[in-house]
Amino acid sequence: MNSFGNRFRISLFGESHGAGIGLTIDGIPAGIPLDESLFEADIARRRGGSQPGATPRMEEDIPQFLSGLYNGHTTGAPLTLWFANQNIRSEDYTPFQSHFRPSHADFVAHEKYHGMNDPRGGGHFSGRLTIALVAAGVVAKQLLPNLRFSTALRSIGREEDPTRFQELLQAATAAGDSVGGVVECRVEGLPIGLGDPFFDSAESLIAHLLFSIPGIKGVEFGSGFEAARMRGSEHNDPILNSSGKTSTNHAGGVVGGLTNGNPLIVRTAFKPTASIAREQMTYNAASDRMEPLTIRGRHDACIALRGAVVVEATVAIALAEFTLR
Repeated sequence: MNSFGNRFRISLFGESHGAGIGLTIDGIPAGIPLDESLFEADIARRRGGSQPGATPRMEEDIPQFLSGLYNGHTTGAPLTLWFANQNIRSEDYTPFQSHFRPSHADFVAHEKYHGMNDPRGGGHFSGRLTIALVAAGVVAKQLLPNLRFSTALRSIGREEDPTRFQELLQAATAAGDSVGGVVECRVEGLPIGLGDPFFDSAESLIAHLLFSIPGIKGVEFGSGFEAARMRGSEHNDPILNSSGKTSTNHAGGVVGGLTNGNPLIVRTAFKPTASIAREQMTYNAASDRMEPLTIRGRHDACIALRGAVVVEATVAIALAEFTLR
């Protein structure tokens, strides 16, 4: 389905090369101030061409408010936003209707929807739809004024030194290839007790949303997978006082599925961009055999670059859902 949430319910619609991308949010209280300027900074962080290694596809992505807003404030009715697609080159994707790109949704979407899916730019499976998640995150953060978000790219490929990121991106681009990356989101100011045991734990809901971002292949909180290499005496976070502050934060701010008042720390692993300029051998349904494929078009050398703001927005959406509960 294309909807998520109970109290802060978001629904996405649109395709990469269709008329545009849309978002409806239900459950926003009336009276929340909103205008176009609030969206500018986060949308700019996601925009193509915003940094070396990002796709040169540039969309204005000016939000149009279709419902739920009056005199600069939410009305309590569902809020619907629209982002028009203007800079599209659909002809680049004609070959992929039968000659399926490796590690894309082309083949599985064709099978699931019997060839009726929109293949242009990946259609509804495209990372283009993350503009809607970013917009929802902007609205969510308006409901979370006391929280402080900080998000950063921690590594590209195996490189953790930010001063070498650009060199790595240039090398991958020159080779007609791509690289993955790890994004870390940190949220401070959280109260104790957001979340519910088991199926709606803070980690469960946040991870659920994060895995909806195209290209995400791993999510970890606090020490994450490193915790498996530690002893309990190393991993335990001693409580220092009645506010619940801990001397370490291996738990990443969540214990028993509930936020514990310490900073929430979550990291996401983005796979290397699947669209690469190198020639690849892959199945062609038209000929019923593997054939060489060269992918043309405008693609990111590392989707984690523009994915960082999407991660932040997605965490904010989950926290807004918990807060409204």
